Amino acid sequence: MDYHPEVLEQLAIHGIRPGPSTSPDLIRDYLSHLYRYEIRQLRARLLRGEIPKPDYVGHVIRLRLRYPLLSIPTRLWVR
Repeated sequence: MDYHPEVLEQLAIHGIRPGPSTSPDLIRDYLSHLYRYEIRQLRARLLRGEIPKPDYVGHVIRLRLRYPLLSIPTRLWVR
């Protein structure tokens, strides 16, 4: 696969470096699992009282902004 450089940059932020034969759908699934893990950790922090409830939405928004590729169809990840 010939990934767009911007996609590779975003993936590298999360330590993901796809090989030439790695499908975008497989990478998206992995990225989605990583996001869901982080959102569950954030919720656990809220429930433990580490994050005040009024601040939780801001944390969720900041986390979501770290995963912009999840809102882009995988067919647009490659040339």
